[in-house]
Amino acid sequence: MGGNGQIPPGQSGGVAFLEVDGLSAVYGGGGGGGAPPVRALEGASLRAERGECVGVAGASACGKSTLGLAIMRSLRGGAVTAGSVSLGGESVLGPPDAEFDAAWRWKRISMIFQGAMSSLDPVFTVREQLAEALAVHGAAEKGGADEAAKRAVEAVGLDAGVLSKYPHELSGGMKQRVVIALALILRPDLVIADEPTTALDVLVQAQIIRLLKRLKSDEGTTLLVITHDLAVLSELADRIAVMYAGQVVEFGPAGRIYRTPLHPYTQGLLSSIPTLRGPRPGHIAGSPPGLSPPPEGCRFAALCPRAFERCSDDPPEFPARGGYVKCWLYEGGASEGEMEGGNAPEGGGAPAKGAG
Repeated sequence: MGGNGQIPPGQSGGVAFLEVDGLSAVYGGGGGGGAPPVRALEGASLRAERGECVGVAGASACGKSTLGLAIMRSLRGGAVTAGSVSLGGESVLGPPDAEFDAAWRWKRISMIFQGAMSSLDPVFTVREQLAEALAVHGAAEKGGADEAAKRAVEAVGLDAGVLSKYPHELSGGMKQRVVIALALILRPDLVIADEPTTALDVLVQAQIIRLLKRLKSDEGTTLLVITHDLAVLSELADRIAVMYAGQVVEFGPAGRIYRTPLHPYTQGLLSSIPTLRGPRPGHIAGSPPGLSPPPEGCRFAALCPRAFERCSDDPPEFPARGGYVKCWLYEGGASEGEMEGGNAPEGGGAPAKGAG
């Protein structure tokens, strides 16, 4: 995966259910002497088994949503320029648009878009919007659209009475559940959830997290959860992809990422989480680089306290347990001590073999 074949195969011993390999996407750059394209996503790789949740974490504008939209083939004003996506061994990016819309979109892959209110049409009732999703995909005649809509809202913990309501008559948590019901009504294999708990109070957040957990355990749904909130992922994710400036800089099992983060950006991100006990939260000083074009070499180097000369070269994906890390400190792979001892190698005074 990522062109290096360094992510170990899934527990099944073969290709994982969801495979994203070296995915890149750009916005703009139409030529004619205008601004160069924004390279919003570059070389992103991750994997998930059926019924697993992959969390995609990182700061705003790091490429998280672009990754989800690229997998969903819903980039507006952008285009995938490289890489592959497969689901159940079949190419997601290969089919023509019409075939993808008919056979894949919402049937096999669906998306919970960021911002529930903007995802719902204010002039139609919940029933009408759910029925439209069924009708567009030719599923309404298979047992009655109204009965299917009723099952969909009840599956997300809502009373069937919401079917006759308009979006403005629902609370934020209820609207979010309706959006989830829309994403699930055709029982897709993969659900991409973009910031599913943003702008919700903590009680409603907990309800949404429990709902997503139930989708995994009861329905066997594979989830890709995009969020800036690492606390949400600690409840949901089996694997985590940490993104910075358009790249996945670290990927691996969630437990390992939380216990022993390897990439300096991941370490800074986790150290910024406040706790009831323990040291005062840290922070990452400075701003991410622009991506039109991105800087040469490691994109975190300008803010990294442990950068050294080799960081002027773009690092490949070095293997780490269950995944990889994109950092020159781990040339040759992270050692058992580094992954189990809770600390990455000390700064640039002792660069990896062959540095410089």
